Amino acid sequence: MKKNKKLLLIDGNSLMFRAFFALHNVLDKFTNQDGLHTNAIYAFKNMLDSILKSVEPTHILVAFDAGKTTFRTAKFDDYKSGRAKMPSELAEQLPYMREFLECYGVKWYELPNFEADDIVGTMAKRAEAEGFKVTIVTGDRDLTQLTTANTTVAVTVKGVNQLETYTPEHVQEKLGITPAQIVDMKGLMGDTSDNYPGVTKVGEKTALKLLAEYGSMANLYDHVDEMKKSKLKENLINDKDQAFMSRDLAQIKTDAPVELALEDLAYNGVNLEALTAFYKAMDFNAFLSQLNVTEAVAETAAKALDYQILTKDNLQLITALTGPQSFTIEMLDDNYHTAQLDGFVIGDDQHWYVSNDVTLLQTPELTAFLENSEKTKYVFDLKRTYVALNRLNIKLAGATFDLLLASYLLNTNNNSNDLGDVAQLHGYTGVQTDEAIYGKGAKRALPEDQAVYFDHLAKKAKAVFELRQQLMKELDAHQQTDLFQNLEMPLALVLADMEIAGITVDAQRLVKMQGEFKTRLAAIETEIYTIAGTEFNINSPKQLSQILFEKLQLPVIKKTKTGYSTSVEVLEKLRTASPIIDQILNYRQISKIQSTYVTGLLKQIHPDHKVHTRYMQTLTQTGRLSSVDPNLQNIPVRIEEGRQIRQAFVPRHPDWEIFSSDYSQVELRVLAHISGDKNMQAAFKENRDIHANTAMKIFGLSDPSEVTPNMRRQAKATNFGIVYGISDYGLSQNIGITRKQAKQFIEAYFEQYPKVKAWMDEIVKTAREQGYVETLMHRRRYLPEIHSKNFNLRSFAERTAMNTPIQGSAADIIKVAMINMVQKLQDSDLKAVMLLQVHDELIFEAPKSEIPILEQLVPSVMDSAVSLAVPLKVDSGHGATWYDVKG
Repeated sequence: MKKNKKLLLIDGNSLMFRAFFALHNVLDKFTNQDGLHTNAIYAFKNMLDSILKSVEPTHILVAFDAGKTTFRTAKFDDYKSGRAKMPSELAEQLPYMREFLECYGVKWYELPNFEADDIVGTMAKRAEAEGFKVTIVTGDRDLTQLTTANTTVAVTVKGVNQLETYTPEHVQEKLGITPAQIVDMKGLMGDTSDNYPGVTKVGEKTALKLLAEYGSMANLYDHVDEMKKSKLKENLINDKDQAFMSRDLAQIKTDAPVELALEDLAYNGVNLEALTAFYKAMDFNAFLSQLNVTEAVAETAAKALDYQILTKDNLQLITALTGPQSFTIEMLDDNYHTAQLDGFVIGDDQHWYVSNDVTLLQTPELTAFLENSEKTKYVFDLKRTYVALNRLNIKLAGATFDLLLASYLLNTNNNSNDLGDVAQLHGYTGVQTDEAIYGKGAKRALPEDQAVYFDHLAKKAKAVFELRQQLMKELDAHQQTDLFQNLEMPLALVLADMEIAGITVDAQRLVKMQGEFKTRLAAIETEIYTIAGTEFNINSPKQLSQILFEKLQLPVIKKTKTGYSTSVEVLEKLRTASPIIDQILNYRQISKIQSTYVTGLLKQIHPDHKVHTRYMQTLTQTGRLSSVDPNLQNIPVRIEEGRQIRQAFVPRHPDWEIFSSDYSQVELRVLAHISGDKNMQAAFKENRDIHANTAMKIFGLSDPSEVTPNMRRQAKATNFGIVYGISDYGLSQNIGITRKQAKQFIEAYFEQYPKVKAWMDEIVKTAREQGYVETLMHRRRYLPEIHSKNFNLRSFAERTAMNTPIQGSAADIIKVAMINMVQKLQDSDLKAVMLLQVHDELIFEAPKSEIPILEQLVPSVMDSAVSLAVPLKVDSGHGATWYDVKG
């Protein structure tokens, strides 16, 4: 047997119950056309997918209980007698649950007179003997007794998707005993869930203490007469028989007469035809879409497209094209700045021309086609396509439609970058996902059969072409055509040019910084050890908690299942308890900066001495950009060590400088505009300090000179907290005041800005009525949880309804400014280059001689990006490095 064989064993009854109650609050929404409840099947399927992805098993078995009567009930009549009867809504799903497993290609099994646990235990032992690695998934911690070096037990913690994985080491760490001792513990303490007694007055704590002393229940009873006279001794002696009976009931069988061979459990994937029929019967339309096997797709997938392979000898096929064409350049890696270019396709709804030789794109015929703005192209991910072609010295022109951008605007909650996924979201089932064709992770690769690859490329081109009309109609219906054509499409090209330009990084400065931080960390370590009185692993939560709460006896703020919490939140509350806390927090911050932003950045520098980040244009639900490879938007600036990272970002030439302009309080200005609050608008129009203005009201002051820095800080937190729909509890935690004070702050705020409160109430009402909110430019965000019966989900949706129009509009404003700025730089014939966008800030590099021009030009462009009821304000700076801009 090969070493890579992996068996997944699932406790079917346990997970089925978990699945049922996970969606119990929406039970009535999960019924099919026949009135059958389907919530347990639905949630079970989702959990199974998650487990399969995590474990990647070669063999699977789901074990079920055969009935209430087992060999255990024969030994003890009341075994499990206290358990509630299975809800009828769940019982009716049982036969269909088993049918689902069969369609999914998963073996299930039940054994009369035995429980699912015994099937699992038996098959785990057999599999181990055959060299398998075994993973058991259950909601019952009793199964942790099966844990060995080759068997792990994953126990559901919350709902159906959060698991706690037990290894022998984890059992020892959590309980202080070995897996084999678990049955002894259960024998002594009994089990209220399974309704067997154990020893009177012996709970888990006492049982563990006894096992720590005697090792086993058998050894305990061998020496029970030697124990001092006590009620415990008396109970142990009196209840000996029921203790051993309870131990026997708790012991999972590993030799049950299971009539299965391991080869019977081989997992070969789903039965598409059967699963499709099952999903239709259950009305699982979302799962049908995931399958990519609706009737239309079954027909399309089976029928290959009649594509043609391009060669140097038939390029006239492209030059002869007259109408719009879809174009894709294929790359399997996410980072299109470095990914291998694997091929391309050009096509419409009838003709598809494919090749795996991207050098053909550099021929005069194809380059002329791609660079001709009169030749209309439809693409999937314009920015990715533009950057890839630029690597071949081709400047893409004439792209008028981007399927990825259009889909993102129609629903920002769906932001897959896989064309197949996106197509299916819009009901198009004629193309498979890239994952289905290329695989994922380390196994991702081009198909060995070139015909499969070319067919997939052709179908991708066809999908883009055919979906354009539908998505453009939907954008028009949503009043988003302008947002798409005049903001997001032009922005994609602006971002592409920024990414291509990159920003120069002084690697030597980073290396020097690496040494400086290493020295600093060593000094902090020494200080921590001195205060602690011993050396320990600062990065180990377990060791750190022992030092803080056992050795130094600091007050315990929060306990977890594995011990004392040492989270940042906990440490912040302990700052005044010991000087070691500040040192630990400093150590963590600098370690994070060292690993993520010093060492991490050094790995990201390209041969041109620059980093070329990728801006994620279709990721966030508010419309804000995010940055990866590397992330240049999250460099910490609140502490000096974080700000120092910016010293490594320099202009391309010694005679150039870095120039920066950023919007001042843009979100609050948007709030003043959207809400129509006259008091807030007046503060901005009169150029008052908005935070000092708020502080005067909440502290009852009459003159701005009375506002202290701390008052202004608290007022600032209140201003920005309101934007995010903060509660009195949240505000109290943020600024270190009582909840009562926070409530008074918020009331005073709304008293000063009454229309803000009215607008917030109205936008939540609007979200409930229409299911979404919009920015000033009609960027839409759907809020399906706004009607949730779950208070936390509903509250989050309400806060999101308040924040999205503000944050999203601010994001739209800077995007407009970026597009206008690039045009102004071109019109002004300046050498200056826009390099980065960090939320409300734009960063440029320019010759020193152009800095005075930029100081006038950039703010004027940013100020006039949109017209609001209050002025936009921009702050600028420049210097030899990004750090010096505001250093």
